[in-house]
Amino acid sequence: MADASPLVPENTAVRVALWRALHVLTDPAPHVFEDTIGLALVAPDADWQKRPDMSPFTRPFRASILARARFVEDLLEEQAARGVVQYVILGAGLDTFAQRRPELASRLRVFEVDQPVPQKWKHQRLVDLGFGVPSFLRLVPVDFEHGDAWLERLEAAGFDAKQPTLVASTGVSMYLTKDAIAATLRQIAALAPGSSLVMSFMLPLELADPDVRPGIEAAARGARANGTPFISFFTPEEMLALAREAGFRDVKHVSAAALAERYFAGRADGLRPPNNSEELLVATT
Repeated sequence: MADASPLVPENTAVRVALWRALHVLTDPAPHVFEDTIGLALVAPDADWQKRPDMSPFTRPFRASILARARFVEDLLEEQAARGVVQYVILGAGLDTFAQRRPELASRLRVFEVDQPVPQKWKHQRLVDLGFGVPSFLRLVPVDFEHGDAWLERLEAAGFDAKQPTLVASTGVSMYLTKDAIAATLRQIAALAPGSSLVMSFMLPLELADPDVRPGIEAAARGARANGTPFISFFTPEEMLALAREAGFRDVKHVSAAALAERYFAGRADGLRPPNNSEELLVATT
């Protein structure tokens, strides 16, 4: 029987795409990250900026999304210059790297891994908008909910585990169990020497600054209502230990404060990511 699931993007992916566009459209320059292609993919109603999740209350979380996206692509550019030839985005959502930066993407093999239905929707939108799917971009559908082996699917799409790779997984770990995260870390740690992982993770709620805690609680309620509850939270020490146990040679914690200093210092509008909310692990094989 044909799959009757409607072709729709995931709510969280839409929010991220709209936040990235909102930064370009409403925040003053210099922009930390420039992406309006995601907005074109979503094609929201004309009054999308009036959505509750686009309100000024969500500005710190928008900044966090911008910071992690900029950090990942800065790291990718550095590593491509050192010989990394593959870029894997786990839980790609509406990422638009291949469309925004074809001069860099075309030097790599780019693999976007995501759930089959939203990825099929994205593929159709890329075709409709005239972007298409270039030869260096592979869309890899993986049904995580039914136990698909993501690495096997990746290799079937042309991924070479013997070639140095950057794997990015942002905005995903909070939805996974600790065991699932540990298994993924072990698989990535076994990739070719010189490969790296950048993964975002949520800190325990009690560590969050009081002024952003209500926003995190609201996000958690929304995720639970959508059937994708937040499951896993880690202190930086716990995340570093998990990565070391998985077999990574070098592990590093990149705090939100460090990202704020790197990308938001001197901004007159006060835009900056919240401390002790979502932070980054960088691990190298």
